[in-house]
Amino acid sequence: MNNTGTLRHDWTKPELLAIYERPLLDLIYEAATIHRTWHKADEIQISTLLSVKTGGCPEDCSYCGQAARYHTDISVQALLPTDTVIAHAQKAKDAGSSRFCMAAAWREVRDNRDFDRIIDMVKGVNNLGMEVCCTLGMLTEQQAQRLHEAGVHAYNHNLDTSEEYYKEIISTRSFDHRLDTIKHVRKAGMTVCSGGIIGLGETAEDRMSMLLTLANMETHPESVPINALARVKGTPLENNPKIDIWEMVRMVATARIAMPASMVRLSAGRIEMTETEQAWCFMAGANSIFTGERETLLVTPNPGVSEDKQMLTNLGLKPMRSKR
Repeated sequence: MNNTGTLRHDWTKPELLAIYERPLLDLIYEAATIHRTWHKADEIQISTLLSVKTGGCPEDCSYCGQAARYHTDISVQALLPTDTVIAHAQKAKDAGSSRFCMAAAWREVRDNRDFDRIIDMVKGVNNLGMEVCCTLGMLTEQQAQRLHEAGVHAYNHNLDTSEEYYKEIISTRSFDHRLDTIKHVRKAGMTVCSGGIIGLGETAEDRMSMLLTLANMETHPESVPINALARVKGTPLENNPKIDIWEMVRMVATARIAMPASMVRLSAGRIEMTETEQAWCFMAGANSIFTGERETLLVTPNPGVSEDKQMLTNLGLKPMRSKR
């Protein structure tokens, strides 16, 4: 493993599209080669994501079952007690997770008692020796700084899709709002976790435009989640077709080639992938997954801890240790 290579920040969309459309096995081979240059090929970062506040969000993200305006089967849950969150984090650590991410279905962080409680949660999880990640919606500079001072290692704020297609999926905030929050996160000193979703009805050009935005940032996101649309009943995208596995592999491989130092994470949609299909994604450069004791990823189904452990054993992979 040699991570001293050169990182590019001047990609063009035609370049990325040409990579994405290469003959599949050639694409996977190149991505796997780059992955082995920058990372240990037998290690997978296991991250646990817990919804600390569920549902009731005022946004209109077309894919999200937590939007208050959609009629889904998802129950609204108030902010969890701090002790409950810490207990979940300890259990996740004991199961092999090195990163614990707390998610709240908020449009934006507000300076109130709930944010104070989030700060307490961050400090508690940080004391366990885990990498702490949060995804809480939009942040101001001051809020980002406060999270960083409490011990947040990474902040997740996905672009979701391309700037051009964004308004087809979300109207309650702009693409620039996403970028502003990422800038605040970076300025505060936290690492950035930002990726997107495929299967929203976007084109290959949209996918590459989204990756282009990430790959041409002054500093690449340290973590790039690649999500397959989880089709939630009651949302506008509930009848979208299941994304083809080879499109997922192509997306992972292109992200790996464009951002070789980043963690590329298989996120939503894994429940619909076989072990063999996930193995192809790992071969193409994915080296991080979300797992959880509740067998959910926020509010959608996800493989459980024991299932993931068996998969890693079958594939000769091992959990990555925390870098803290």
